[in-house]
Amino acid sequence: MRVDIKEIRKNFGPVKANDGITISLEEGRIYGLLGENGAGKSTLMKILSGYQPADSGEICLNGAAAQFTSPREALSAGIGMLYQEPLDLPPFTILDNYLLGKDQRIIPDYRQAAKELNALAERYGFEIDIQATVDSLSLGERQQLELVRLLAGGAEVLILDEPTTGISAEQKDLLFASMHKLAKEEDKILILVSHKLPEVQELCDHVFVLRRGKLVGEADIPCPNEKLVEMMFGQLPPRSERSPFELTAPAIEISDVQVDTYRLSIAGIDLQVRQGEVLGLAGLEGSGQRLLLQACAGLLKPSRGRITLGGKEVTNHSYHATQAEGVAYIAAGRLEEGLVAGLTLTEHGVLAAPKHSFMIDWHSARAETDRRITHFQVVGTPESNIDQLSGGNQQRFLFALLNTPLKLILMEHPTRGLDVRSTNYIWEQLYARRADGTAIIFISADLDEVVERSDRIAVFSGGQMLRIVEAAETNVDELGHLIGGQA
Repeated sequence: MRVDIKEIRKNFGPVKANDGITISLEEGRIYGLLGENGAGKSTLMKILSGYQPADSGEICLNGAAAQFTSPREALSAGIGMLYQEPLDLPPFTILDNYLLGKDQRIIPDYRQAAKELNALAERYGFEIDIQATVDSLSLGERQQLELVRLLAGGAEVLILDEPTTGISAEQKDLLFASMHKLAKEEDKILILVSHKLPEVQELCDHVFVLRRGKLVGEADIPCPNEKLVEMMFGQLPPRSERSPFELTAPAIEISDVQVDTYRLSIAGIDLQVRQGEVLGLAGLEGSGQRLLLQACAGLLKPSRGRITLGGKEVTNHSYHATQAEGVAYIAAGRLEEGLVAGLTLTEHGVLAAPKHSFMIDWHSARAETDRRITHFQVVGTPESNIDQLSGGNQQRFLFALLNTPLKLILMEHPTRGLDVRSTNYIWEQLYARRADGTAIIFISADLDEVVERSDRIAVFSGGQMLRIVEAAETNVDELGHLIGGQA
């Protein structure tokens, strides 16, 4: 297999997402595609995988021109893509989702499909309960399912858009080993779209760098990170500094809390987070951290214990009642839980407003949305549909929707899909809220982020909060051992 992408152009209104990009890909190699948020990486890969058409340009497979009107057509030609936002049907079971587009019979062969799915999951080190519904899975588990579906579909070109988000370090190692085997032993082409330069250095043979829709450089790996970052941004972005934290009054107190679901339970959680404090929750995917966040947000009701916010008990408050008390929740699933597909940025701003009148002042709403877009450096306009934004810009806009003041911000993977400059900027905005007494509790699969950004870290394993450590007194290696249950 050889893939030639020639002079691809794609515009979204005045925005040139792809501006004459030409690259060639050869079998048996792993390529990295780098660039800041909105550089055009995902757009280019969506064109290659049949998700959307190019305005002009050509894609050639083994020298022959190819046109795809759907991802299914692209997969039949050997090109499959793992998107940032999984393309699945949440109410269906994992087995049903696996069969979609694979078995066209009126009565599918569930026994054979279960056998295939279990074999693939075992081969790539994924733990999948094939009878569970997709809406019960974490984002990382849904990405695992999508990857297995592509491999079962016989993809010769695999595009992975931020594939390691939400999966554990052990699963990442298995995934990388599988990707290396697919390229080096089975002569497939793999394309890794990522902002994580250590992963690119570890896995890739060659990288292409996009900036503002153009191909601005390429390099063989290994290559100094400084050179890659400079190609991505035109300069080395400054690092954000964490402001010092001073002990103040408790923002939230969690006393002997137990939360039960059919898949997992957490019990005996005793925790106090003070105003202005940043608490990181570390643990393997599905260890109970998310249950704690959802209980604090009013999305899950504790079966035991008390949750007090600023001295007021909110244990059995609904999500909206908790919001009214000054709590904000940023979920990992951007378009599933945080944003509404099909609505404009202005309409999102109206929905997120803490108070609503009978008649909407659209002029003021557009002006406020424009202010937030400018402040959070979102590439878009008040009239832009949220679906038109890149994943990174959707993430920025989620933060732009946060109201002021807030007592508590709860976040799942807050910098998922963000480049290094955007990550630093988002944390600068979060640190600025510390001065107002806002407490922050967040989950991240990136242990470097947990250690660097937290004041304290609560370690979870198997539904238990094992211990709380001072971030300044630990490191990534020690934290990894603690997550694994080792003292």
